[in-house]
Amino acid sequence: MASNFFLRNTVFVAGITLALAAKFAMAESTTGTVTHGIAMYGDPQLPATYTSLPYANPDAPKGGMVVFGNTGGFDTLNPFAQKGTTPWQLRFWAAESLMGRNQDEPFALYGLLAETIKVPEDRSWVEFTLRAEAKFSDGSPVTVEDVIWSFETLGTEGHARYRRFWENGIETIEQTGPRSVRLTFTNDNREYALIAGLRPILKKSQWDGKSFADSGLSEAPITSAAYVISDFEAGRFITLKRNPDYWGTDIPFRRGTQNFDEMRIDLYGDINVMFEAFKSGALSTYREYNANVWETGYDFPRYLNGDVVKSEIPHGRPSGMTGFGLNTRNAALSDWRVREALMLAFNFEYINDTVTGGRQERISSYFSNSILGLQPGPATGKVAELLEPFTTDLVPGVLDGYSLPKSDGTERNRKNLRKAAKLLTDAGWHIADGTLQNGKGKPLNLHVLLRQGDNEMQSVMDIYAQSLERLGIRLIQDVVDNAQYVERESAYDFDLIHLRRDLSLSPGNEQRLYWGSAGVDQPGSRNLMGVNSPAADAMINAMLNARSTEDFNAATRALDRVLTAGRYVLPIWQYDVARIAHNKDLTYPDTLPLYGDRATYFMPEVWWSKAAE
Repeated sequence: MASNFFLRNTVFVAGITLALAAKFAMAESTTGTVTHGIAMYGDPQLPATYTSLPYANPDAPKGGMVVFGNTGGFDTLNPFAQKGTTPWQLRFWAAESLMGRNQDEPFALYGLLAETIKVPEDRSWVEFTLRAEAKFSDGSPVTVEDVIWSFETLGTEGHARYRRFWENGIETIEQTGPRSVRLTFTNDNREYALIAGLRPILKKSQWDGKSFADSGLSEAPITSAAYVISDFEAGRFITLKRNPDYWGTDIPFRRGTQNFDEMRIDLYGDINVMFEAFKSGALSTYREYNANVWETGYDFPRYLNGDVVKSEIPHGRPSGMTGFGLNTRNAALSDWRVREALMLAFNFEYINDTVTGGRQERISSYFSNSILGLQPGPATGKVAELLEPFTTDLVPGVLDGYSLPKSDGTERNRKNLRKAAKLLTDAGWHIADGTLQNGKGKPLNLHVLLRQGDNEMQSVMDIYAQSLERLGIRLIQDVVDNAQYVERESAYDFDLIHLRRDLSLSPGNEQRLYWGSAGVDQPGSRNLMGVNSPAADAMINAMLNARSTEDFNAATRALDRVLTAGRYVLPIWQYDVARIAHNKDLTYPDTLPLYGDRATYFMPEVWWSKAAE
């Protein structure tokens, strides 16, 4: 399909500087100004008169069915509770929030359940006014009481990702009118108004006399979303159907979206079996993450005869971080020299050539491929000023510059292994009886936690294990089912873990969840590596409190330095384009969003069935 993505992406990225530098024009006084949308910096790009999202086809037909595949299983229908596991898509498909995010801007929200938003210039509070027509799937209206209950319940009984905002961000939440609710914040954080706008809203009366936290498979939360769960069988499938009486079909934010009548998720224990199911026609679409397979592995009959089409969706967001997190809660891994040794032993060039045919470039830092990424060489200017108070605590490379080790591409990787061995010796480890041991004679055995069916990452770890063996280190692969994986991940019961952190052009409070020190001892946090860095905490605070482009970029680049040189993750390849194979009946708009294919916001959000035409 033709696309003006690259031209528009250049304009958007260049425009970020102007947007961040602009004075916040959302409000004229401390009383606040009512508006249709809100941006992290400056004004939202879409006017109050917009008729649809820029990457949606407002005339897309409704109808048809799409079938996805997941690996693993599920034991709850409540994606908002801490307990249990759901298909990951439910969090996005089965609920709505007060506002919705435009994927064509760095960070801007527009009215969804709320028809308007009101904030003062300092954003010390936010007020939402609900749409009169907003209804839950059972036909009952969405009320202010539901909103207040949802914030409180998610903040106290919900998943860990919702709790910090309730505990540390919200001072009060109160009804201010028949359809209006105001949240007052505890501190100066301009992103809080946007975070509030994205909280899912659930039906209070559904849970009267019931346990929200322990709902399991007994019932799914009633929400205002277009899709409702119509059928399921734990371990096999779950089906959602579009509510024919969905309240929001004609509001601007929803026009041209949620076009399928039915969406089904079939479950598989192994990704290879799932791919075979797609090849046979049991699945409608398949996301391919291996560039080599994308180029060489699609020679099956359905593709060759044209029943399957391959689409590539580019994006303009940062690389984010994909790789293997090192759990620094482990005493051995708390030493940066040990982590650097493990980085040196991770022979990426050979691994990449073996697994992807060398077709995918390596991630170089957390915000690489964007204006927010660290700059090569020593820290200078405002970046250096931000980091200077932490000089004595920073590991080598943060201030003077750091880049990932490169091997010669051969299997033996001798030069890097020699450097790794020296670092391990400096850190107090020595070889005895063929194993690497510390001064107390304890061997360095490392456990990597992997999901059952993640064969590609198991192949990566097979190669890595051979490399570590040459250093006297034993790497054990703990391949577990989905339920065990979630349990062990929440308890940090691993030394290495496969992780992915998708990062945006407008990083905010989620950075505290990913690498803030508050998550080190909190079960179920997103800080899997156990990053406990005063410098990282300070850079996140500086980023959140920035009032200019220069300050925001400097703080983010400084954070990128702290994380990258901290050697917390063994980075692998980046996903600079989404590779989606799909039935020829499925299609999407010519105009692509800045963020490309992200979670479910592009596929299936704005796709449709040609047969429905």
